[in-house]
Amino acid sequence: MAHNVKMANAAVNAEGDALAVAAASGYLRIYDGSQPATADTAVGSQVLLAELRFGATAFGATVAGVMTANAITGDTAANATGTAAWYRVLKSDGSTPLWDGAIGTVGSGSDLEIDSTAIQINADVEVTSFTHTVTK
Repeated sequence: MAHNVKMANAAVNAEGDALAVAAASGYLRIYDGSQPATADTAVGSQVLLAELRFGATAFGATVAGVMTANAITGDTAANATGTAAWYRVLKSDGSTPLWDGAIGTVGSGSDLEIDSTAIQINADVEVTSFTHTVTK
């Protein structure tokens, strides 16, 4: 039998709002290398390039399944030099993963788009906008 689940907007928005609460005061970590198979897979040899912080209200209300981040506190001194390839969102405890995604430059269509994927140690790293779409 085929799978053909279709979520109502109210359900998708509730799921997004629950994720937003979980991300409150959490972390957005940017890594080089290959993205792990799942968000529950431990980070291996990938290098942490930068760590940014969500505010106490990480995202606004989810609309049509789209979560839009509120202001994210940038990293004023990147941890390492490398090419940003993927990110992980973690709860405020800094150890519980919520989701991962790909990083690319603006216009690339990646899950998270930044001005440049070339990150230099001790440089500022900023994310001016970030959205996450909950699967319908």
